Amino acid sequence: MKLLSLNLGRATAVPYTDQPDGVTGIDKRPTDGPVRVSAPGPKGIAGSGLAGDTVCHLRHHGGDDQAVYAVAREDLDDWERELGRPLGNGSFGENLTTLGIDVSGARIGERWRIGSDVVLEVSSGRIPCLVFQAHLGEKRWVKRFTQKGAPGAYLRVIEPGEIRAGDAIEVVHRPGHEVTVALQFRAVTTERALLPRLLPAGEALHPEALAQARKYVAEHAG
Repeated sequence: MKLLSLNLGRATAVPYTDQPDGVTGIDKRPTDGPVRVSAPGPKGIAGSGLAGDTVCHLRHHGGDDQAVYAVAREDLDDWERELGRPLGNGSFGENLTTLGIDVSGARIGERWRIGSDVVLEVSSGRIPCLVFQAHLGEKRWVKRFTQKGAPGAYLRVIEPGEIRAGDAIEVVHRPGHEVTVALQFRAVTTERALLPRLLPAGEALHPEALAQARKYVAEHAG
C-alpha cells in the first residue's frame, strides 16, 4: 500500500462556483513534495491540512475532521472505464491518490501511517456537490457518484509531519466495529434507516454524521 500521488490545489477562478469571489481549489495537481501535514483547525475557519493546498469554500470543506481527502487509484480506474475517459491523479479533488488500500472500505476511526511520521484517522466519506460535478463536466454526476457508493475518505491528522508521493501507507489501527466509510456515506445520503448502525463508531465519526445518527435514533425511539 502506498501514496501514489500527493495533490495540491490553488484558488482558481471558475464560472461554476457560488463563492462570492468566484474561485475554487478543487483542481488538485500532483506535486513531488515533501509537504507538511498538520491539523488545520475548526471547520468554517480553517482549510486544508496540507501546506500549500487551498480550500476556498470553508463552510463545507476543510477543518480538522476533513483535513485530508483520499481516493483510491483503483476507484479512479473503475470510473475511467465507466466514463470512457482518462482521470488523472487528483481528478476528484483528492489530496491523496492511494494504491493498494480500500479507501471506501476503511472503517471509521481507522488510522494510517504514511511515511515515517504522519498518522491520519478516517472520519467520513465525501459528499458530492455541484462544483464537483461542474469540475468533471459530467451530467448527473452528483447522482451517479452517490449511487456508486465509493466516496473516498476524509481524514483528520493525529500525528503531523511530512509526506511525499511514493511513501508507504500502513494501517496501524483498525477499530473492532464494522462501520465503514461506504456504510457511513449511504446512511447520510440515500439510506437514512442505516443511521443507527453508525453509532458503534462513536466519537471517531465526523461530528455532523454522529449528530445525524443520534437525532435519527431519538426521533425513532419507541
